[in-house]
Amino acid sequence: MPRILQINAQQYSRLAVNEPSLERCFAQLDGWKAYHAPDGELSLVFLTDDELAQIHDDFLDDPTPTDVITFPGDAEMDFAGEICVSVDRAISEAPKHGWSFAEELTLYLVHGWLHLAGHDDLDDEARAEMRKAEKLCLERLKSMDAMPSFTLNS
Repeated sequence: MPRILQINAQQYSRLAVNEPSLERCFAQLDGWKAYHAPDGELSLVFLTDDELAQIHDDFLDDPTPTDVITFPGDAEMDFAGEICVSVDRAISEAPKHGWSFAEELTLYLVHGWLHLAGHDDLDDEARAEMRKAEKLCLERLKSMDAMPSFTLNS
């Protein structure tokens, strides 16, 4: 059964999300045996830097801006979890990495999905493994023509 995505971009009105491309993206990630995030509905929330920093402070006692925060779900409720990403951060960071805005935002979604799949980035070794997994996931999405499409309206 395909994953149900709950997409909330209301807080970032300039962001246009191509929902079918996002569904293809997560179908490819979910179908890959190398990593396995929990089954169930997945909530994706697109926020400003300030909104995500407030969540960071409220739930992790850290008021600094960040790119992604992942909340685990509840298997009994058929809820895989929630991935909250900063659109502002993707806009500012993409040029520094030589990537498009959509690639940077996809990286944040992949990072959150990998957290749900059991990866963490709390120490140097785990962070290196996370970076390797992110790279593999992004390469897979590109090779399968499953990169999601995002645009910013003025």
